[in-house]
Amino acid sequence: QVQLVESGGGLVQAGGSLRLSCAASGRSFSDYAMGWFRQAPGKEREFVGDINWSSNSTRYAGSVKGRFTISRDNAKNTVYLQMSSLKPEDTAVYYCAVRVYGKYGYWGQGTQVTVSS
Repeated sequence: QVQLVESGGGLVQAGGSLRLSCAASGRSFSDYAMGWFRQAPGKEREFVGDINWSSNSTRYAGSVKGRFTISRDNAKNTVYLQMSSLKPEDTAVYYCAVRVYGKYGYWGQGTQVTVSS
């Protein structure tokens, strides 16, 4: 199995920055991606971005492109979500996930990000 532990959430004022971390442990896979999702109260879960571990290529949702950056520490199997120019609408629970064999099948517990205006 795979375990994912998120950290770094908290309260930040609009325009500020925050960095989330997600550390993965457990079984390894030959190829995989790690991604970020978020869910605000009363809304659907939303894709934020992900990174392909072998190619280092990244994808971002249009709502965060240019403000959020995904990076990794390959030796630690850790992915980071650097969030800048935060807006109140970024307030949500942020989840880390692992995609393997075509699906996001492993999920972290989530970490709360609250952006005040």
